[in-house]
Amino acid sequence: MSTQCPAGQTDETIETRLWLEEHDWLYALLKSGDNISPTFRFPDLISACVSLVFAHHDASERVFEFLGTKLVLRPPRSARRRESMWMPQYSLLLVVQQSPANRHPNPKFQLDQLTTACVGLSREADPTGASILQQARVNTAIRAAKRKEAILTQGDTSRD
Repeated sequence: MSTQCPAGQTDETIETRLWLEEHDWLYALLKSGDNISPTFRFPDLISACVSLVFAHHDASERVFEFLGTKLVLRPPRSARRRESMWMPQYSLLLVVQQSPANRHPNPKFQLDQLTTACVGLSREADPTGASILQQARVNTAIRAAKRKEAILTQGDTSRD
């Protein structure tokens, strides 16, 4: 899924899945009266959770601790919901997924589990979700600045 920007740049999202407990919590945040002006959607909220977790120097350790102590205890066939996240945050999770901590002899966790861990950790850190909404604003501003920079860069190269 992607949306085309005026400058020909693409803001891409990638599909992921969330375990129901974390999905339901994010859905409540999505529908909350605090999610206004703008109203953030799932890609924004999930990406904000990932950004918040990765703002810590020990993000990978925190993710694997959540996975190894909480998520691993849930039934492995637990239902999940399909959602999306923005590519910059997916890139952060991809590094963790490909890290030595996710290789033999350690258990192998998939993208949906890593994503769920970030939402779960964000929920534990701030059950109100206020920090997630604030981070969604920051992420949106960063994407807008990058689009603007791409437009300016494209304009500079077209004059050459």
